[in-house]
Amino acid sequence: MKKPVTVTCPSCGALVEWTESNKFRPFCSKRCRLIDLGQWAAEGYRIPDAGKPESENADPENKD
Repeated sequence: MKKPVTVTCPSCGALVEWTESNKFRPFCSKRCRLIDLGQWAAEGYRIPDAGKPESENADPENKD
């Protein structure tokens, strides 16, 4: 019999077996899955836009 693959929970760092019986994989629990979902909903995983310098992102009407 093969040993199941073990991964680290992205939320808490606990070791989790990647098996069919773990319905929360790659998370260890429903709580960790919901914490991660909350991060997505709050835009905590946004990738910053490096395309424009900060001065170009400013309001063009505001010429301070």
